[in-house]
Order: sequence, then structure tokens, then C-alpha cells
Amino acid sequence: MHDIRDIRENPQAFDRGLARRGLPPLSESLISKDDVRRSHVAAHQQAQENRNALSREIGAAKKAGDEARAGELMREVAELKGLIEACKTLEEMAVRELDEALASIPNLPLEDVPEGKDEAGNVLRHAHGTPKTFPFKPRQHFEVGQSLGLMDFEAAAKISGSRFVVLKGGLARLERALAQFMLDVHTRSFGYLEVSPPALVRDHAMYGTGQLPKFADDLYRTTDGFWLIPTAEVSLTNLVRESILSEEELPIRFTAWTQCFRSEAGAAGRDMRGMIRQHQFSKVELVSITAPEESRAEHERMLSAAEEVLKRLELPYRVMTLCAGDMGFSSTKTYDIEVWLPGQEAYREISSVSVCGDFQARRMNARYRPAGGKGTRFVHTLNGSGLAVGRTMVAILENFQNEDGTVTVPASLVPYMGGEDRIGPVTWDRS
Repeated sequence: MHDIRDIRENPQAFDRGLARRGLPPLSESLISKDDVRRSHVAAHQQAQENRNALSREIGAAKKAGDEARAGELMREVAELKGLIEACKTLEEMAVRELDEALASIPNLPLEDVPEGKDEAGNVLRHAHGTPKTFPFKPRQHFEVGQSLGLMDFEAAAKISGSRFVVLKGGLARLERALAQFMLDVHTRSFGYLEVSPPALVRDHAMYGTGQLPKFADDLYRTTDGFWLIPTAEVSLTNLVRESILSEEELPIRFTAWTQCFRSEAGAAGRDMRGMIRQHQFSKVELVSITAPEESRAEHERMLSAAEEVLKRLELPYRVMTLCAGDMGFSSTKTYDIEVWLPGQEAYREISSVSVCGDFQARRMNARYRPAGGKGTRFVHTLNGSGLAVGRTMVAILENFQNEDGTVTVPASLVPYMGGEDRIGPVTWDRS
């Protein structure tokens, strides 16, 4: 959420930021809406001041025994009551119109964000690891999973339709092992506090992190007004909504493993095969709440936390700095981590790590009180995948597949797999 006062003070800078996002200038329109709001606020205040002045005159007239004058003044006050209500209604309408306009505008990119309209403008930050050379043609993850009898898209389609999967045996355990491994990395090595948050939230929570109103079509809503979270970012970031924290409490770092739900309304025809783009998937999320001066350093720290998971899993990856035109709605700077998938012969996104400045904090009214200072300031919020569990499984199946169809378990995951170092075809002990 943007501050209209900042827009009034720096309209050219605001419009330049929008232009980098591929949007037209909006400062003039927003300032005009704010002028209307201000005029109604002034009219409302003037009407109330007039009523207060008349009320004092009524008291003076009664004290002087001038009942005729008091009656006349009381009739004027009665007439003002209707005017005050009308002014209040117009003020509320003007506030709502301005807020709705501001709520639909994305965050502005930081100065060091690369220029560009889409993913073609993204810039390589660094790469880690060397893609493995196979003595055979590597298969895609769904070919590996289906040949093992552990990944069933047909059964899922009978139950739920397309873009769902049923995992069995070793792959079901691998999903659980990955999540536990990621949580341990983030809590033990990076000091994140593990949280088990709600997966159903109300409108204000979705609005607070920027999913509403713009992305309603990409979300699932229940018949009684709940929304299924598209990411635990929603639940975790809203833990500090409508709060005033002390500076000593910052930074706050949360992590959670949750199911996530997305309609993928804008992805028709894309990644229809396999687990890359699902309606339901699990993810380990990272969220940080910081003071403004610390958010840039926290962004780098969060990136290193997500990278550490891939390093320990021995998966080759690269980090891209997203250009201004390819960033998410609430982000002011984003790094995407892309893991190498030999079956696809391509790098694919496995994590997006973003700093949002005070954009979300304004929507949630999340503030802190500076040590030794007066008043309050909005916190800065950050979020990142640490990592998408399903996509990490995809990467393991493709990078650790063997010619005989089995999959080697990365060494760091073996303890989480009960000592099993290889995933083979499904077996079911019916004893």
C-alpha cells in the first residue's frame, strides 16, 4: 500500500517507478482523488465545528433565560445534524475510492532492480554447482515417479481432476522428509521460529499481504468466506498485523510447512504434466519482520538460507535478480532461485525471495517503536520459499535418477528417510 503523502511530495518519482513496472503515470489521478477526500474532510470538520459553536450558544441562551433564542438555535443544530451525516458519508466514500485505487497499485522497484518488461530482463546473480552428466538420457520426474509406481496422476484425477497427484510409498515419505529437513535447516542454522499456522484465512489477511483484491481469481474461497492460503506468507506475515512491536523484538523470523492452494487461473496449458504446477502443493515458507534499515541485509540472509537447502541436497542451481517488470505485486526486489532439471534440460524456479519494504505493513498496520525515539514506524516485511517441497522432489528425482529406474537419496536426507538411501518400485507389506 502506498502512502498518498509520499505521492503528493514526490509525484515524478512515483510515476517513474510505475513506468519501470510497465504502468502509466497515476500520481495526478491519485492526488485528485485525495483532493476530493480532503475537501470532504474539511466540510465535515466545519459542520461539526458549527454544531459545537451553536451548542455553546444554546447553553448561553438558556442561562440568560432566552428560550426563544435557544429554540431557534436548537432547530439550526437539528438541521446541521443532517448535513454532518451527509458530509460523513461523502468523506467515507472518498476515502474508500482513494484506498481502493491505492490498493490496486503494485510496489515500486528499488533503484538497483534491473530494467525489463518480463523474464527476458532478469539478470543472473550467480550460479552454484555443475549439472551432472548422465550415461543415459535422463527422464522427466513424472516418468521416473510413474515407472516406480509411486506417482499417480490418474488416481488423483478421479478424485479431484487435473493438476493433482497422489504420492505413495517412498515418494510420500520423501515429501515428508524434505519438509522436516528444510525446517531443521531454517530453525537450527538460521534461527527461524517454526510455526503451524491456519490454512484458512479471512479477507483482511489476504488483503494485508497483497493477494486481494488483485489476485482473487487465482485463489480458492470457501462458501462461508474463508480463503485457502496460496502460501504461508499470508498467515505468517499477518501474525504481526495491527501490532506495535518494540525495536528490541526485531528481527522476527518465522518458518512454516503448509499445504498451499492456487487455482493457476493464468496458467492454462502450462506444465500440465507432472508436479511443477499443481492446485495443491506443500511448501516451507520463510518470513522476516525487520526495522527498515535492516531489511536489505535480511534479504541477503534469507536468500542464503534458501540456498543452503539446495547446497546440502547437492542440487545445481542459479540465482536470478528479477527485473522490474517481472516482480510480484508486493515486492520491491526479488531473487528467484532456479534449480537445474536434467529431464527438462532447463532451470526452473524453486524459490522466490522478496523484500517488500513497508508495502505490506501499511496494509496490515504493523508498526514498531524505535528504541529511544518518539512515535512509531512501519516495519519492513520479507518472504521467501525455503523451499517449494514438490519442486524440490522434482529436482531430486531428475538429478538423482539411476539407469535402472531407482532414485538415490541425497546423503543429507538419508537420516530423514529412516536410513534408506535408495527409492525403488512400490512394495506393500500386507502382513
